[in-house]
Amino acid sequence: MPTSPEVDAWFAEYDHPAKDAMQRVRSIILEDEHMTETVKWKSPTFMYEGNMASFNPRTKAHVSLMFHTGASIPGSHPRLAGGGETARYMKFADLAEVEDAAGDIRAVVAAWCARNE
Repeated sequence: MPTSPEVDAWFAEYDHPAKDAMQRVRSIILEDEHMTETVKWKSPTFMYEGNMASFNPRTKAHVSLMFHTGASIPGSHPRLAGGGETARYMKFADLAEVEDAAGDIRAVVAAWCARNE
């Protein structure tokens, strides 16, 4: 899992009560060899053939991961929340919830990558 020095630096400076959960989400996403990361919009953003998702760094009550065009990701992904035409979200209270959702995160990443190949 190659990480970006830019994102490493962002996390080194970032204070969040569930930072360990955010780091775990990051590592799960980066398990897919297609995925890369950078800092856009002052937040870690994950990409493959376009921007897939970004953390919402202002949310402190939980970890919030916004899938920019999540409504267009093929397949059924029950953890993707939201009813708008474009974005979808995943929220995680803590590290345990991230671990419970790891398969779902991987499935969304795989669907994103397959759609964009």
